Amino acid sequence: MSRAPASPSPIQPVGLSHLVLNVRDLERAHRFWTEVLGFRQVGEVEAMKMRFYLGSRPTHHELALVQVADPDDPASAPDEGKPLQFVGARTGVNHIAIQLPDADAFDAAEAWLRESGIAIQSRIDHGMTRSLYLTDPDGHGVELCVDLPRELWEGDLNAALNKAEILER
Repeated sequence: MSRAPASPSPIQPVGLSHLVLNVRDLERAHRFWTEVLGFRQVGEVEAMKMRFYLGSRPTHHELALVQVADPDDPASAPDEGKPLQFVGARTGVNHIAIQLPDADAFDAAEAWLRESGIAIQSRIDHGMTRSLYLTDPDGHGVELCVDLPRELWEGDLNAALNKAEILER
């Protein structure tokens, strides 16, 4: 696999793609985000106690909630073998996803990060996106992603949301 040449500067993102929050009680958080704020659930990963939500934009998801263990209740921990990065024990921001414009920009951004000495924790095909995971200097989880063609995931969004295939570097 040939690598894209590094860009002489960072690749400008399209904007924010989605936010993933770690929550202590998935049902309580689900009710808040759906009944109070009006998001609708579009998929879930049951083994991880993770749900995906959408407002009215025509995309795959804008918000995801992941239940994390209650430190006082070891039985509350989601199953092991989590495919996503940054699933910690604390509530709060799991990671923020930044949307890149296209596959070429994604490849150039990866080359730029490597050239700049930024550690990439993983590269994942999520079925609806290709993603790079890294952390910012303060330890916040960051996902750089590019959407895959809509026809690949639109017919079965939940299957795409459940996909997490690690890609070779």
